[in-house]
This record gives sequence, C-alpha cells and structure tokens, in this order.
Amino acid sequence: MYKGCTQKKQFVIFLLLFCSMVYLPLGSYAWQSPVLEKKVTLQLNNVSLSDALKALGDDAGVQFSYSSTQLNVYKRLNVSFKDKTLKEALADLLGSQLKGLSVNGTQITIQTSGIKGSVRGRVTTNDGKPAEFVTIGVKGVKSAQVDARGNYLLKDLEAGTYKLVASFVGLGVQQKEVTVIAGKTVSVDFVLTESNDQLEEVVINGGSTNKFAVKKTTTAAKMPLGNLENPQVYTTIPKTLLTEQMVTEFSMSLKNSPGIYKIQGSRGINADGASAYSMRGFRTEASLVDGVPSQTNGEIDPVNIERVELVKGPSGTLYGGAVVAFGGLINIATKKPVDTLGGELNYTTGSYGLNRLSADVYGPVNKDKKLLFRMTAAYQNQNSFQDAGFKKSVFLAPSFEYRANDRLTLSLNASFYEMEGTSPTSIFLNRSRAFFATTPKELNYDWKRSFTSNDITMKNPTVNARAQITYKLSQQWTSQTIYSSNTRKSDGFYQYEFVRLAKTDDMLERNISLQNSVNTATDIQQNFIGDFKIAGLRNRLVVGVDYLNQTINNNNSANLAFDTTSAVKPDASYARLSRSLVEFKLAQLDAINKLDPTKFQPTKNNTKSNIYSAYASNVLNLTDRLIAMLSLRIDRFHNRGTRNQINNILSSSYLQTAVSPKLGMVYQVLKDRVSLFGNYMNGFSYVPPVTQPQGSGVSGTFKPQHANQFEAGVKMELFEGRLSFTASAYDIEVENMTRTEAIVVDGSNYNVTVQNGTQKSKGVELELISNPFEGMNIIAGYSYNDSKLVKGTAALEGRRPASAGPALLVNSWISYAIPRGDLKGLGLGTGINYIGEHKTSNSAITGVFTLPSYIMATATVFYDKPQYRLGVKVDNLADEKYFAGQGVLTAQMPRTIAASLTFKF
Repeated sequence: MYKGCTQKKQFVIFLLLFCSMVYLPLGSYAWQSPVLEKKVTLQLNNVSLSDALKALGDDAGVQFSYSSTQLNVYKRLNVSFKDKTLKEALADLLGSQLKGLSVNGTQITIQTSGIKGSVRGRVTTNDGKPAEFVTIGVKGVKSAQVDARGNYLLKDLEAGTYKLVASFVGLGVQQKEVTVIAGKTVSVDFVLTESNDQLEEVVINGGSTNKFAVKKTTTAAKMPLGNLENPQVYTTIPKTLLTEQMVTEFSMSLKNSPGIYKIQGSRGINADGASAYSMRGFRTEASLVDGVPSQTNGEIDPVNIERVELVKGPSGTLYGGAVVAFGGLINIATKKPVDTLGGELNYTTGSYGLNRLSADVYGPVNKDKKLLFRMTAAYQNQNSFQDAGFKKSVFLAPSFEYRANDRLTLSLNASFYEMEGTSPTSIFLNRSRAFFATTPKELNYDWKRSFTSNDITMKNPTVNARAQITYKLSQQWTSQTIYSSNTRKSDGFYQYEFVRLAKTDDMLERNISLQNSVNTATDIQQNFIGDFKIAGLRNRLVVGVDYLNQTINNNNSANLAFDTTSAVKPDASYARLSRSLVEFKLAQLDAINKLDPTKFQPTKNNTKSNIYSAYASNVLNLTDRLIAMLSLRIDRFHNRGTRNQINNILSSSYLQTAVSPKLGMVYQVLKDRVSLFGNYMNGFSYVPPVTQPQGSGVSGTFKPQHANQFEAGVKMELFEGRLSFTASAYDIEVENMTRTEAIVVDGSNYNVTVQNGTQKSKGVELELISNPFEGMNIIAGYSYNDSKLVKGTAALEGRRPASAGPALLVNSWISYAIPRGDLKGLGLGTGINYIGEHKTSNSAITGVFTLPSYIMATATVFYDKPQYRLGVKVDNLADEKYFAGQGVLTAQMPRTIAASLTFKF
C-alpha cells in the first residue's frame, strides 16, 4: 500500500508536470497582451471610418478584422490621437459599437455585436468523396475537423470578414474569404486538389494532426459539447488506434485509457457473465452501445467499433442506475453508413490457432445518396494456451441510414453475435478459512492445465436492434427518438474450480451446471436538444424521457460438484471429465430432486422490471469562457418481482425512486486551449428488499444506494491540436450500502442486514495525447486510486475492496510512420502498461491474496498504403505470467504473435 510520503511524492510530480504544461501557453498569452497597450499618435481630417482604421493599424503595426455590415465604414470623421493606447483609440473611434477585442499576434478582431454567426459547409476531394480529418478554421479564433460525411460547422463567430483556411498536415492549404453575419449561418464549401486515395495515404502515414486525440462525443453530455467545455472527464479510443494495434479482442482497446483494468474475462453466464473492468475503484462493464443499454453474456467484436468512449465517474444523471456503475461507463460508438462507396477485407492469423476474417463494406444505395448502407462482419477462432479450451465467434452488423431531407434522418441498425467456447479456467479461492498460499506463485499450480474438456461448451448469442429518428425542428431545436432492443442468452455448460478443502490448497473441486437463460431489454428514449439564447446567454439543453423494460428468464440445473482433482501433480481423475459423463451425473441429480424436491433444486424463475425516467441537462455560457452545467434526473423503478416457476410464488417486488443531480463549472483560462473544471456528479443503484430474521424487528426494505463525486482538474488542447492533456483529482463516496450486523433483541442474537455502509474512493488521473511532429503519435496515462470500505461487514471494513482492482496503473503507446518518400506508410509502434498489485481477495477471515504487479509490453510493425495494409504484432513481449480475477484466479495469455493483411477498396 502506498504510504503518505509516496502519495506526497506523486502529488509533487503531478504538480511539476501540470506547471510545465501551463507555462508555455501562459507565456505566449502574456506576450500578446501588450499589443493593445501600444501608444499611437494620429491626425486625420475628413476620412472614412475604414480609412481611419487602416491608418490606425499601420501606425500600430497591426491588422483589424471587422464586419462592414456592423460598422458604418463610409462614415466621415476627424481623428486626433496623441500618445493614446491602441485600446483607448479604438474605444474613442467606435464608441458604443465596440463590444470587445480579440487579439491573435498582430491580428485584432473588432467585436461589434453580441449576436454571433456560424459557418458550415462540405469538404470533398477532387473525386467527390468526403475529406474526413481535414481542419477548417480561422487561425487563432476557432477551428473544426471535417466529419466522416465531409461536413464541418464553426459556431459562435463574431460578425466580420475572415480568411477561412482548409488545412491538413502533408497537403496544401486552401483559403477562402467569408463574411460572417450576426444571427446567420453562411455556407462555404471546399474541393481539395487531392483525390481520396491521396488524402487517405496522408492519413495512414501519420500526417493527420494528433489522429488519436478524437475528443468529439455526444455520449458524455447527451449533446454536442466540446472537450474544453465539458466539466466531465472522458477518454475516447478511435478506430485508427484499434487498427494500428491490430486489436482482435475488445479488452485490448481499453489498455489505451488511464485508470481502467480488466478484472475478469467473460464467463458466459447470465449474471455477471460479461467481461468486467474496474474504474475509479468500482466494477463496471461495457453496457452501452450508441448511448443506449446493450449488454452481452459473451464478448464484443471490435469490427463494428468507430470508437470506444469511457466517461469517468458516477453518471446516473443522464444514464440512470440500471446498467452503469459508480466508477464510470463504457460506451461503444458503432460505425455508421457514409455516402461514398468503399470498404476493406482483413485476415489475421497468429499464435494458438488464431484465425480471424473480417469485412467492412459501405456506400450509397441510390443515385441521390439519400439511402446509405454499411455492413460489418467477422469470424474468429482461437484456442487456449492451456491443454484444452477454445473460443469461436461470428458477428454480423447491417446498418441503414435514410436522409429524407435536410431536416429528417432515419437510422436502422442491428447486430447479430454468436459465440461458443469453453469456460475459461476460473479458480475460486477459499472463502471460509485463512489462505495457505497468498500469491499464485506460492500455489505452485501447473497453469497450462485447463481442468476442462473441449466438449464442455457454452453458447452466448446476442442480438441488438436500434432505430433512430432525428428531426430538426428549427435552427435551435432537434428531436431525437430512439428505440432499442437487446437480447442475450446463455446456453450450455458453465464450469469453475473451487479451492474447497480445509487443510490444503492443492486440490480443486470441479463444478458444472447447465445454463439456459435469456435476458431482454427494451429501451425507448425521446430527447429534445436545443441550442438557443436567453437574455443574450447561450444555453445548450437536452430534455428527455426514458422507458426501460428488463426481463430475465432462468432455467438452470442444480450445481454439480463433478469431482476433486489435484492442481499440482498428475491425477488419474483429471481426464475423466466429458460431456457425456456430466450429462449422466446431472440426470442423476434431477432424479434425486424428483424424489426429494428439497435436494439439488434447479433454478427456474423469471423477473420483470420497468424504469420510468425524466431528465434535463443545461449548459449555460455565463461568458464565452465561463460555463456552468446543471443537470437533474428522476427515476421510478418498479421491480415486478421474481416468479418461482416451480411453486408459482412471486417474491421481491418493490418500488423505488431516485433523484440524481449533476453540477459542473468550466473556466477557459485560454479560450479554446486551457480549461479549469470542477464537477459534482451522482450515481445510484437500486437495492432489493431482504427477508430479515423473524423476531429481529428490523425492516428489510431499503433505499437506493448513491455515489457522490467531487472532481477538479485541467484540460488542455494546445499547438493547434497537437497536444491534448487532462489531469484531474476526484473523491467519490458511496452511501446506503447494505452490510450484515449482529444485534441482540430481547436476549436473542440475530444477524440482520442494515443499510448504513459507506465506501470512499479517491485518486488522480492524467492523460496525454500528443503529435509532436509529423508521423509521431504518443499516448500516455497515469492513475492512482485509494479505495476503502469505510463502514461495512466486519471482515471487510477498513480494507480495499477486491472489486477496486490495482491502485496504480500506467499506460503508454508510441508509434511512428514514415510520412513521405519511397518508404512512406512504413511504421512501428510499441506500448508499455504497468499494472500494480491487486488484492484479489481481502478479508479478515481469509487474509490477503495478492496478484503481483507486472509490466505488459506490446510491439507492432506495419506497412500501410491506400490499397492494402500489412502488420505484425507481438503481445506480452517479455512472456509475463499474470492473472485476472476478483476472488478468482484466471491465468492470462503468454507471449503471442499475430500477422494481418488488409485489402482496401
């Protein structure tokens, strides 16, 4: 555990890094400020205002930008200034028409109106395709990146005439003059001299400025909101990074975010079956797709991922408490149809029989490009590194988009995922006695043994369907209607191992059950998103209602303790496990249950619940630099109970209401470059009732749990987007946790459940994404978390929860691609992740079992061209032996090698 001195040392390092990051832009700002303090002397008679401004600018060595429609430039006047500052001279010259001045070097923008305008347009290559990633901007004022459809939008520009610049590292610059009119949106289109292939070649060779710093997302705030305007911390992991790292498994992508750790792989079962992660001291899952609930009992295929979004901290105000956790949420933004024809076909092969084939095809369906289509698909098969075990999957995701007109867009997409495989080796540690061994090494197990058989398998199909109607009601308001359906299944055998014996860790009990469960979720959302002004102050508001229906159907066998076998030496019973023998023994349990229903009971039940929610979130610009966020959600949860299908008894129905507020403040120290932020965020989860011991007199009805976070930090986007940096410190407290307590009533002892438990989790996170020079890209992250169960069950109180994961995590990735010349497209990348020790079991009853810290190194070499891509990657370079699990041990993959070939069209 980190002591106080170590924490102070970490804080000093953080402070030094922060100060060094702030110094350069502040110094630059201080250098610019004296421009307005220059002394000027000018004497003119009967000249126009435009001539007077030109003469004033010549005298001061500056240039003015202003709107000729806002100023009477033909007005005749006399000018007499002697040793006045430039700022004073402009105030005398313009009087009440002057609303403000914006300085960028020797360029001064004269602001003459509180009402601002916008510029929008489309940027295409010379062969008519969208020019994604091109930057459109007014230097020193505002910039935007062209999206996948070729569109851009510059909002809140002062009225005036500007030079609009289209730029892209490695390509020529185009300029167009544009006059911004207050309260209007002006259209300016660009056609690049380069073709789509030429543009793509620059992108893949690293020419894109900071291609990994894709901070655009509507998930964090449920509305379009810039990173520097948002008081929340979030990380986005774009598909370009997934391609460079040859990601074949979803969890690989999350290594690029600070503060997240894979605590458990997918086990395939209905409850707690998906891969789980720890964030900010709490367990979470990837439970949202395109911002709506979408869960799986299996895995997530990366072929359909546009980007992965991690919103840090409790997020109940906008996303409720049903599918998101207190540490944050993980959302997958899927690939969408585009209006250009193209695609790619990829084959990857590698260690332990890895074979993966994936495809991505997209384009317009009709000539007017109103109907668009995209299809992604993948097949993957890989064996375990152990003596048995495999996983194979098929994924298919069609997507349609119909652009009826400029105001109405209809979207429809679905995904079909089928996975079959053996249960990963999961060794549950003993929970009722002190550990003999306290690390995996001390156990001395043969970790290449799987303890399973390749015919003991589980199937996990997942089907998602989503429809969205987006309708622009006016220039200020948009309506968004979303329907989504999610179905996930567990069908087959679930197996795990247990260190059950009282006097030794050497023997493992093999447990197997037959699972047949179906979970469904139907979500309907209606959002109204506005961008308008009241009393001259800009408001960005989302108001919505949400209905979520969840149904769980279980039809599972009793648990079969198949046998006990040695984990440290040869055992004749080890190879006895087979599907036929398991089925025979389960039939025996079923026969016993029919004679005595109290023994070996199967689980046959169904549960239904409804959640009705209303929420609102407003982002208010108090000034152009000071921004406030105020948000509120009201949730009504109705659990309609669990019906036991064996005895037809309905139990555990209950109603709960949760209110969740969120507040945030942002101050942009340097406009569009440096922001200081703070937030208060809330999350909640529903707590089912319990049956208390008869005679205890204690109620078994509870309130929702709540997590409250206070966070403050700094965000930077410097050097024209080449450097993105975020640093924050947070403090989360969870209240209304349940715990067991021994009480005495009328001389009798009772073990009851009470709701006064608390957990605290605090820490710091740093994230740096940089493009220091052409072709070079760097990602680095650091997180430290201190989590403690302050008040809980006696055996756990005062300890770090096992679900909190490691306290210390460090991530990094650095890559370089030759940007030009005969070898352009040739590149290499390497990543190092440090994972601190994890107390996977931490109890006064058992003691502490520790998963040791380790360093995970990855390296890749690639050759990326517009028509094809070749890549080779090595994971776990040092062949580290490491483990995952919460109270469970699962050995992870040793060193692996993979090679990939992609054809593009």
